[in-house]
Amino acid sequence: MKYLILVVSVSLLLMGKTSAQDEKVNIEVGIIEHLGDTIPMELEFLNEQNDTVTLGQLIDKPTVFSFVYFDCPGLCSPLLDGVADVVSKTDLQIGKDYDVITISFNTKDTPAKAKEKKKNFVQKIGEEHRDAWKYLTGEQENIKTITDAVGFKYKPQGVDFAHPSAIIIVSPEGKITRYLYGIDFLPFDLKMAVNEAQKGIERPTINKVLQYCFSYDPKSQGYTLQITRVMGIFIIFLAVLTFGILLIRRKKSDKKS
Repeated sequence: MKYLILVVSVSLLLMGKTSAQDEKVNIEVGIIEHLGDTIPMELEFLNEQNDTVTLGQLIDKPTVFSFVYFDCPGLCSPLLDGVADVVSKTDLQIGKDYDVITISFNTKDTPAKAKEKKKNFVQKIGEEHRDAWKYLTGEQENIKTITDAVGFKYKPQGVDFAHPSAIIIVSPEGKITRYLYGIDFLPFDLKMAVNEAQKGIERPTINKVLQYCFSYDPKSQGYTLQITRVMGIFIIFLAVLTFGILLIRRKKSDKKS
């Protein structure tokens, strides 16, 4: 049994090292997790009322971040739909237990656009929670600073952008504690992420290995399977498994002799 544990541990270690090495590459589109880092709370943005606010002024409880642009033809609206859906389904109360902040990474987006976009999604969570979901726009320098801080990598594609889809949870002090990927989120996952953020506990993403096996395709605006990565992980696993079996057989042979 201890050899089996060794095999599994070494396999995960090798996979983790491979993933870590891959993340060190300066990827153009995707997410590089910065768990445990603190976002710059002094950054200034404009809210839907065209008022200048800092992140520090807005964050006083666990906060869910989403990064979008308002004219996005692909992932952004489904992502915001997913946020509105999970907010309406969780038994935590937005505005009391946590807040949501959506930041546009397109400098051409304005507070007026933010206000119009917010109207579409606030209806899904109830007008009484309007103030708990902030929509922000800003200047390039501050947008780049916050997206770099959370590891959100996007790339202009003509008038549009190639970008990943995820929400990022931070603690009341601005510490990054969790990443949840995709456009659909489970109420349980959000509840756990908010509770952990309240305590300042960062947790690795459970589906990180699964996400590692896929990469974002700007053309289809979706995720495609990376055969070479999957095969590489599979070969490493088989090699370590074979090594473990040989160790077990050798041990049994030594006992018999």
